[in-house]
Amino acid sequence: MVATEELTGRTAVVTGATSGLGLASALGLAQRGARVVMTARDTARGEAAGAAVRDAVPDADVTVEPLDLADLASVRGFAERLGETSGRLDVLLNNAGVMMPRRRRTTADGFELQMGTNHLGHWALTAGLLPVLVATPGARVVTVSSLAARGGGLAEDDLRSQGPYRPSAAYATSKLANLVFAVELDRRLREAGHDTLSVAAHPGISATNLAATTGLPGPLVRLGGLLMQSAEQGARPQLHAATAPDVRGGDYYGPGGWGEVRGRRVRRLDPPAAARDRDLAARLWAVSAELTGVDVDPARPRPAAGC
Repeated sequence: MVATEELTGRTAVVTGATSGLGLASALGLAQRGARVVMTARDTARGEAAGAAVRDAVPDADVTVEPLDLADLASVRGFAERLGETSGRLDVLLNNAGVMMPRRRRTTADGFELQMGTNHLGHWALTAGLLPVLVATPGARVVTVSSLAARGGGLAEDDLRSQGPYRPSAAYATSKLANLVFAVELDRRLREAGHDTLSVAAHPGISATNLAATTGLPGPLVRLGGLLMQSAEQGARPQLHAATAPDVRGGDYYGPGGWGEVRGRRVRRLDPPAAARDRDLAARLWAVSAELTGVDVDPARPRPAAGC
């Protein structure tokens, strides 16, 4: 990781920062001297998380902002506020996620909750913040995927969630969408001549509150708990992606232990073949833009207010 003083004066946005990987990432960035904007769907929980970071890092420059990625109006409002108040954005950490709810649920805009939050919400957020990102030298977009991405498929019906609903399959699809998005965004940024990097990371199997809210049987969740590493360890790959000087655009990072399940060492990984499929990425771009009404276009980044 880079030294603390190297992030002084830099600004990072962390989505889903109230607990787990997001809170660990916000703390890690604050310890390195960054100004951290922690987003939270629940403002009270967000303020408590912000207070925890300030307690751990007394001189931390931390603010908490409301953001519900399952509501495109909330995404638009956040992007507009940040665009008006921040002259730079060095790191956008697309971390927030929903994992295998017990029943099919939808976002405020009618999308299946996991695809709507994990991919489409972050798609719209990245689109809204792209102008300030590309205007900041050396900025990075870090999108958090999952081991589950290797088992995901990605067809138009998957994005629209029009077929039979299986929570685990929908989760895997949303995490593959995250990975395809990260890789293709970097290619388009390079093509447009920007030095902004788009990279991806996954946390292995980590102890966060996501597992407790899934529809998985209790014994299976408890068995998984035996394999889990801490949220602090799980956040290492995304912190590396956000801060390390050797990171390259399009990189994918995860735990360096057996099976990428856990490990203190961070390793650069080979993403699944689907993540490098240009035709698949083009279809993802088209459907995501259609569903959200917002295009992520590095060649013509729109002002945040156009989100």
